[in-house]
Amino acid sequence: MNNTYLAVDFGAGSGRVIAGHIENKKLLLDELHRFPNRQIKLGKHIYWDFLSLYEEMKTGIRKAVQAGYNVKSIGIDTWGVDFGLIDKAGNLLANPMCYRDPCTAGVVEEVFSRISRTDHYRESGIQVMPINTLFQLYALQKENPRLFECAEHLLFMPDLFSYFLTGNCDNEYSIASTSELLNATTRSWNTGLMAQLGLPLHLFTKPVIMPGRSRGRITAAVAAETGLSPDTEVIAVGSHDTASALFAVPFPPGRESRCAFLSSGTWSLLGAELDAPVLTEEARQAGFTNEGGVGGKIKFLQNITGLWILQRLMQQWEERGEKTGYDTLLSAAGQSKAAAIIDVDDTGFANPPDMEKAIDEYCLATGQDKPETKGDYAICVLKSLALRYKRAIGQLNALLPQPVEQLHIIGGGSRNKLLNRLTEEAAGVPVVAGPAEATATGNILLQAIASGEVRDKNEINIL
Repeated sequence: MNNTYLAVDFGAGSGRVIAGHIENKKLLLDELHRFPNRQIKLGKHIYWDFLSLYEEMKTGIRKAVQAGYNVKSIGIDTWGVDFGLIDKAGNLLANPMCYRDPCTAGVVEEVFSRISRTDHYRESGIQVMPINTLFQLYALQKENPRLFECAEHLLFMPDLFSYFLTGNCDNEYSIASTSELLNATTRSWNTGLMAQLGLPLHLFTKPVIMPGRSRGRITAAVAAETGLSPDTEVIAVGSHDTASALFAVPFPPGRESRCAFLSSGTWSLLGAELDAPVLTEEARQAGFTNEGGVGGKIKFLQNITGLWILQRLMQQWEERGEKTGYDTLLSAAGQSKAAAIIDVDDTGFANPPDMEKAIDEYCLATGQDKPETKGDYAICVLKSLALRYKRAIGQLNALLPQPVEQLHIIGGGSRNKLLNRLTEEAAGVPVVAGPAEATATGNILLQAIASGEVRDKNEINIL
């Protein structure tokens, strides 16, 4: 059988193990295992259930072996900013905290009372968000400094999963770039910033590794548990899921610089792929971030609240016993005449206990009629997203040498034809949808290149 590459893709709501192999210049995918990713409130903090996620990953790997796949390598990608701490004995100190934990409340203001926002952006190039690792670390340092005395390494989520597969500690570039702790130009740890803020420098002694590099072979114990060959490698893919997704975008050759991307899921990430960061004050004021990508590229983008609001509404309705299918809801949205528009990035929509009520209160405060039906709520969210994308493209055009001529929407949200149409109408640029499985596709393509089976991703038909 052909070489098979396993993509382990952890999203904020669910995870998947997907097998991929190349046949007649086509990439064929097989989803082997899907599982939930839960946020768990324990005491005063919100955590990820890392132990459960690790076991689910191994279950997916076992299914690949049982299906007869000849697994050459494994690549792991996750959401950004969150991390785990490894002690001197090599053990995980605690379940990683979730970026939606309230521990960073007020921390951003405290940090920027000590350093300059403008100078900081010129170094990091990262959009300031309370969820970023910088502010999580600062908050934890204040709350429990002894935790860092016990810790030897800080590993971001994909680094952490890789560590327990291989026994090797390292930090991959694209995921590290989400932390706000890297220098965007040198692509190395910003130790001056860490020292200035009193953050634990000893956690960042490992150099950052680039996507495409081997993280090592799996341990004998993992091989015995899963049935994999001991020669199976773990490859550092674009470990931030957006980096892997962007690697799968089929930009038209020669027109890459005129195309924008929109990775559409729980979060919306809209921007362009560049060779160098944009570290101007105009970029900072517009809320752009310079995250790492495959091949040392820069993902110059805005982080925008995506389908989270709609997902939370649907979850809320289901909890009330009013489950509504996605297709049915979008059909109702397409028929709705509701005109309400919300600011999807308003902090009131970050994680309210009642998303319907949060929308109602926003409409009341802004003098708009609140939605009445489920279809009204859905079209409110989708129209608001489309207008937010329009604004982002306008801001992007003001910072690039050439205006955007095409928008590629990738990820699960690319299947939302209503949102795609609303975006095309609002932004005034053609929209190309797909691949929907962009993250797994980019993950597997880079593994195939690392193995030598593929020289260039453009050789492979992915749509």
